[in-house]
Amino acid sequence: MTEEPKDTSVPKTEGAATSTEEQSAVSSTGRGVTSPYDSPTGVLPRMSSDTAPSGPQLTKDVPRTEEELGLDPEIPSVGEQTRANEAAAYAYASIPPAPSASGEPSRPLRRRNGDTRRGTLDLGLFVLRLVVGGTFIYHGLQKLTGWFHGAGLDGTRDMMAAGGWDHATLSTILVIAGEVGGGALLVLGLATPLAAGAVLAVIIDAWLWKQGMIPGLQYKSSVKSGVELESILAGTAVVLLLTGPGRLCFDRNRGWATRPAYGSFVVLILAIAAAIGTWYWLHGGNPLTGIGPFN
Repeated sequence: MTEEPKDTSVPKTEGAATSTEEQSAVSSTGRGVTSPYDSPTGVLPRMSSDTAPSGPQLTKDVPRTEEELGLDPEIPSVGEQTRANEAAAYAYASIPPAPSASGEPSRPLRRRNGDTRRGTLDLGLFVLRLVVGGTFIYHGLQKLTGWFHGAGLDGTRDMMAAGGWDHATLSTILVIAGEVGGGALLVLGLATPLAAGAVLAVIIDAWLWKQGMIPGLQYKSSVKSGVELESILAGTAVVLLLTGPGRLCFDRNRGWATRPAYGSFVVLILAIAAAIGTWYWLHGGNPLTGIGPFN
């Protein structure tokens, strides 16, 4: 058997390796290094169990995150999260919409500011109030003062008594108050729901009175008891009650001026009920005789 060739090279000892590392550190830093941990720019060697058998295992990476360190993440409480959501929602809602291309406010902004672009609607309602309210004032002054070839107070009371109205004086006061007072309030656009309800109740009683003079529907102007005018006035009073007086009035800051709600419908029902109750209490009788099934 041939013997293996012997290694004649000089073995590298631990001291020689350390001397080489020190020389490298001296050439790079200009000073001697007594420990590998004294060089902040150098790469630290990974220690294994072979070099340190009695020490702890150092092969695991150094923890760098909260999860590796075992720390719980910072989670906001329910109250803080709710306040944060409300603040974000408020900040978003407070952003005004962008203006339109023409320089005018956008449609959502006009709707938010109450600008509904009514056009000539308010002017039309003002003219309607003048016509309807003026007509009631005209007839009321005929009964109250005798102007415009009217009968005056005494003549009106005698006319009511001859027409079958009980308590002629009370009936005269009610009709004059409804016509003059309600008509004046309609022209001014003041307390419009009550004004429209008052003139509606008065004109319904006038319609029932004239309609009951002759059997059959008297919707004609050729006879003395024709109810065409009363029907038109009743319809316009209902329109003003349901649409409101518009912005050209003293009620312009009230909700019912431009956007009446269910309250106007309630006033309409009450006005009709008041007219029917007044009719049966102060006059009585069936004014619909000869109309359809009313025979």
